[in-house]
Amino acid sequence: MTARDARLHAFRSDLADARLKGEVSADRFVAGRPARITAAVADLRKAPRPDAGVNTQALFGDDVLVFEDAEGWAWVQAERDGYVGYVADNVLGPREHAPTHIVSAPRTFLYPGPDLRFPISGQLSMGSTVTVAGAAETRGTHYALLPSGQAVIARHLQPLAEVADDYVTVAESFLGTPYLWGGVSGFGIDCSGLVQLSMRMAGKEVLRDTDMQSASIGTRFEPGPDFSGLERGDLVFWKGHVAIMTDAKDMIHANGHTMLVSRERLKEAVERIGYLYGGPTGFRRP
Repeated sequence: MTARDARLHAFRSDLADARLKGEVSADRFVAGRPARITAAVADLRKAPRPDAGVNTQALFGDDVLVFEDAEGWAWVQAERDGYVGYVADNVLGPREHAPTHIVSAPRTFLYPGPDLRFPISGQLSMGSTVTVAGAAETRGTHYALLPSGQAVIARHLQPLAEVADDYVTVAESFLGTPYLWGGVSGFGIDCSGLVQLSMRMAGKEVLRDTDMQSASIGTRFEPGPDFSGLERGDLVFWKGHVAIMTDAKDMIHANGHTMLVSRERLKEAVERIGYLYGGPTGFRRP
């Protein structure tokens, strides 16, 4: 049998994705049941327990395949980036209404109707997908209406086909967002989550974790001993960490040092991070 990354392929000794039959060993193979995330953010955990570590998250509107649903937990694979994990089964719903728009603001609110004075009924992160079923205007503010009857500020959405010109500009819109291990949203995000979400908004889907990104995004290159070959948009990797260059000398990253998405001089970061984790392990140009 070929070795498979369990983060990206749904298999256990007792159960596996039917598409992996003949490639992995399991007692039983099942076809995934289509479902959609209905919570603003859903934690994908390592195990079906509330105290299990969070590997990543899924956002409202994300499609998943469900391979098992038992005792309040569903074992799923996210269709967008292939990540496998356990989510609470109450965050899943049917795939109704094909999505038409994506949230393009770092964060936005859901309202029970088209009026910003209404108490909010929810919130959404950039990257969440919704179905726009209508439009309304109240006191000059334009709203997109969802099939549920809820409303979103129209200017916080863009059609799915539209993409940002520069993924670094998207990343910069998250400055000050709290750092969250496993986070992929405007409510909390980690280093590789920032890369993944920013690139997605610019039309490029990439894998989730830093080791996956360092092996697959763009082209590996050497910027020289003084880093003089770096430019805006280049990625700098350390063991378990990644940062985005905003120009030849400065970078932006979600980090545990400030516990925020923040800017930092690359050379200062190299010195600070090197004390505990060593120097950069690689550089990629998307």
